[in-house]
Amino acid sequence: MENAPPIGSAADLAVSARDALLITIARGIRQFAYGMLGVVLAVSLSQDGVSPTEIGALITVSLIGDFCGTYVIGLGADQWGRRRTLMVLAVLMAITGAIFGLVRAFPVLVVAAFFGTLGTTASETAPFLPIEQAMLPLTVPPSRRTRLFARYNLVASFAGACGALFAGLPEPLTHLGLSLDLGLRLMFGLYAAAALAVVILVGKLSPRVEAGPRPGGTPARRLVPHLGVSRGIVLRLSALFSVDALAGGLVVQSLLALYFHLRYGVSLDALAALFFGANLLASLSFLAAAPLARRFGLLNTMVFSHLPSNVLLILIPIMPNYTLAALILLLRQLLSQMDVPTRQAYTMALVAPEERTAAASVTSLARSAGSATTPVMSGALMQGPLLAVGIPFLVAGGLKVAYDLALWRVFLPVPVEETD
Repeated sequence: MENAPPIGSAADLAVSARDALLITIARGIRQFAYGMLGVVLAVSLSQDGVSPTEIGALITVSLIGDFCGTYVIGLGADQWGRRRTLMVLAVLMAITGAIFGLVRAFPVLVVAAFFGTLGTTASETAPFLPIEQAMLPLTVPPSRRTRLFARYNLVASFAGACGALFAGLPEPLTHLGLSLDLGLRLMFGLYAAAALAVVILVGKLSPRVEAGPRPGGTPARRLVPHLGVSRGIVLRLSALFSVDALAGGLVVQSLLALYFHLRYGVSLDALAALFFGANLLASLSFLAAAPLARRFGLLNTMVFSHLPSNVLLILIPIMPNYTLAALILLLRQLLSQMDVPTRQAYTMALVAPEERTAAASVTSLARSAGSATTPVMSGALMQGPLLAVGIPFLVAGGLKVAYDLALWRVFLPVPVEETD
């Protein structure tokens, strides 16, 4: 079981609230950096002559690296120390930003993308998340878990929106005599600085967020994250989550930015404004997640907010001009992220407390594996005449609709403790 004692005294409440705040702020700073790089990355590489297929391959390599990192974390983070592991990950994130800001040799970028953390999407899939998702339930009573996850994701989404808006800064700086290339490189420097800020914040967390020994003592070393009574539930969730993530890998934010840039000739500052709006609307959806889950249940909120957003995703490439395509994207974002806090709370509610890190790691592994396989395909489908067809949007939307219906059908009979 977890080593943190029940939250009871005023001192316990204060420490727990501080831990929850620090975790949330750290996530927000990372998401600001991801939101910024999600707009800048593909445009910057494209201006350096990197093809859409190569950009997709780079994103795929980065997500494969996330998968490997999540696997390792699932095995050992609780034994190494959750805080220590998060700090190491943040240092690797800083090194990644520095390399992308200073180097343009593609093989070096591939290596850095694999071993580091590269912001390519507004929805974070990096190895940070399983650890934080296991920490957060220790900071509040179960009745407030969904509300906390909603706030955690709300802050991240709003920060990602601000980061996307900040990504437009290099173009205005050209009017002050700064070259666009230098302005883009400064964005990577800011990415590295944000990662170092995360290191400092994580270092201030209390020992309450660490995992304690499992019942029966320390388990033997395993090749897979340890799951006991929760194994069946987690494996079924993981299989479904991987389908959703596979579809999402076709339309990560970096590739969406590249699509609008190549098809409609949208400038960097206009892309920044678009994705600021998209992520801001996603933030609003998090505000609605907890009240809807309280009224309709976690599973129903996950599924029936997600379904219409995926229909809108299919409509984006069908629109005849940029204005309508951007409008559909913004409408989609108002619904598409409402399932995130409910999904996280639902997973934590289904599993035993001592298996939360393992469960979060396994489901994150499944999502990382799914998302890592498709960006290179999406990049290849954005070249030449295929660009106007928008195949990645059509396939992604169809797969996500199938995921929603399957999730509802499989888990509707499964009892779960609903949280506020």
